[in-house]
Amino acid sequence: MKKNLLHPEFERLLNLALQNQSFPTDLLLIVINGFFKPLENPNMPKTIPYVIGPGDIGHSESTHYSFIHAYRDNSIVQLTHSEYLNEVKWRPDRREIIDEYIQIEEFSIQIEMLIYLKFWEADLIIKNLYQFVTILNGNPYEWHFKISESNRDKEGHGTRQEIIRKDIRDKVKDISPILYQTIKDSYKTQIRNSIAHSNYSFQNRNIHPNNFIENDVASQLKYLSFDDWIDMFHNTLLLHNEYIWLKNSINNHYANLAKAGQDLTLRITEPSKHQFELPIKYREEWDDWRWNIK
Repeated sequence: MKKNLLHPEFERLLNLALQNQSFPTDLLLIVINGFFKPLENPNMPKTIPYVIGPGDIGHSESTHYSFIHAYRDNSIVQLTHSEYLNEVKWRPDRREIIDEYIQIEEFSIQIEMLIYLKFWEADLIIKNLYQFVTILNGNPYEWHFKISESNRDKEGHGTRQEIIRKDIRDKVKDISPILYQTIKDSYKTQIRNSIAHSNYSFQNRNIHPNNFIENDVASQLKYLSFDDWIDMFHNTLLLHNEYIWLKNSINNHYANLAKAGQDLTLRITEPSKHQFELPIKYREEWDDWRWNIK
C-alpha cells in the first residue's frame, strides 16, 4: 500500500529537516504560521510587523479539515475495488442496478473533486509544504512568502500551480523521489483547472476534462478513468494525512523542549537578509505559542 511507503518517508524527512534546518526553530514556524503583516500604526509601542498564529488562512484550513475529516468518517464502502468493478460490469439484466451504482459513484466523485481542491488550492497547505521543502534544502524560513493571485502579480513567489510544481515537487526530487513521485501522480494542473472551472463531464465511468489543448504539454488528457481518479484522490488524501501528522509531530517536538525548560527563540529574516531573534513561550494549557516580549 502507498501508505506503508509514504509514512516512513515522512518520518525520514522530518528527521532530515531537523538536521538540515539553518536555525533550531525554523520548523516550528510551520506549525505556528509565522508571517509578515505591515503595521497599521508604526508608531504604536512594542509592536512588530512579524506575526505568529493561524490568521485567516489558518482558520480556513481548520474549516476545510473538518469537511475532509467528515468525508473520511462517513464514506467508507464495504466492497473492495475489484468487487465493485464486478458489480458495475455491464449486463443487460442488471442495467438498473448498475445505473444506480454509477450514479452514486459520480456523486461521490463530485465531493472528492471538492476535497481535491481543498488540498491543492489551500493557501496554508501550499505555504507549509513550500516552507518544509525550503527548510529541507537548508534555507531559512521565509517570513515574507506570498502566493501570487495571478501571473500579473509580481510581488508573490508564484501562482499556486507554479509553487506546487516548481518550488515543492521539483525541489524535493533529489531529497525524496518518493514524495516527488507522489505529488507528480496526484497533482495534475489540467485536472485542477477543469474542476475549478466546472469544465468537465462524466461519460462511461470516465472524467472528460474538456480542456485538452493539443500544443500544451500540461493539457494532454482527453479523459481520466474513474479508476485512475481513485488513485489520484487517494494519494491526495494520504498526503493530507501525512501533512497533519507532520504538523502535529513538529509541535510535539518543540512543546517537549519547552516543557523541559529550554528557552526558545524564533529567527526573523528580512528581505534585506538582515536577521534577528525574538523569544517565544509555550502555553501548555492551550497547547499554543506566543511571543515572550516584555
